[in-house]
Amino acid sequence: MDLDAFTASRSADWDRLSRLAKQRRLDGRDADELIDLYQSGAADLSAIQTSAGSTAVGDRLSLALASARLRFTGTSANLLSQLPRFFVLQLPAALYRIRWIVLAVAVATVVIATLYAVWITGNPDVLRNLGSDANLRQYVEHDFIDYYSNNPASSFAGQVWTNNAWIAAQCIAFGITGAWVPYVLVQNAVGVGTAAGVMFAYGRGDVMFSYILPHGLLELTSVFVAAAAGLRIFWAWIAPGARTRTQALAEDGRALFTVAVGCALSLFVSGLIEGFVTPSPLPVWAKITIGALALAAFLAYMLVLGRRAVRAGETGDLTEFEAGSRRVVAG
Repeated sequence: MDLDAFTASRSADWDRLSRLAKQRRLDGRDADELIDLYQSGAADLSAIQTSAGSTAVGDRLSLALASARLRFTGTSANLLSQLPRFFVLQLPAALYRIRWIVLAVAVATVVIATLYAVWITGNPDVLRNLGSDANLRQYVEHDFIDYYSNNPASSFAGQVWTNNAWIAAQCIAFGITGAWVPYVLVQNAVGVGTAAGVMFAYGRGDVMFSYILPHGLLELTSVFVAAAAGLRIFWAWIAPGARTRTQALAEDGRALFTVAVGCALSLFVSGLIEGFVTPSPLPVWAKITIGALALAAFLAYMLVLGRRAVRAGETGDLTEFEAGSRRVVAG
């Protein structure tokens, strides 16, 4: 296709489309003309993208088509009508795309926490630096366990949920810096490793796992997912590939910030487990089973449903019409 010749022959119709799309009032004749021009303009855009790829001419036409579509379709679809697509396609696709980063983050966190716990357990001097024997015994025998039952279950669940959801949102929002996510992960791993080291040093490692695992399986996985999303956004800026950095950040940022919604929901579930199941009188095996089932449901959603969504062409990003033109071109 000779793009210049094609543009010259069709530009009058495109300009008319833009004028009608901006017109405050449309009579019956103008409305019919707008629809006709929209249909022909959509065909023109398809021809341009097929033969020439992304071009300034195509971007301008895409903007005109988006404005025209708003005139005869009204505002965007009702939020409730968009929820099925979000939860069945967009969110699982976004989660699936970062699965390997989630695994790497999880392994790194477990390794750091384990090394820290072994260091504390195997070095009495390090253990003494954490506090006196009386204070550490108070922590092991009472404080660690009482933490989960000092407050009413409902308020405690709400407290841990809001705190963890805020941390997850920070990991995604500030992931572009490249420094915030490693800082949060190392801090979290050191905290878990320190608690484990103290509990094992006093022979209460079984107590720790019985209180951490029921809610921690899903809670920690959610944090790992948020961290992975933040790192992926950072990598889009560092290595955008064939895209410009602005385009890569826009596309991956839109797609992966949906992960914040998913993490908020999964952390809400882990908060309920932490508030109502972890301190309950249920047998330890039953509490851990509940936590394991919650994690299994999340992983099935992420890997099984996510794989199907990705195979269907989803990335987690908005549709082309929802996102608009990739570049805004003046003129």
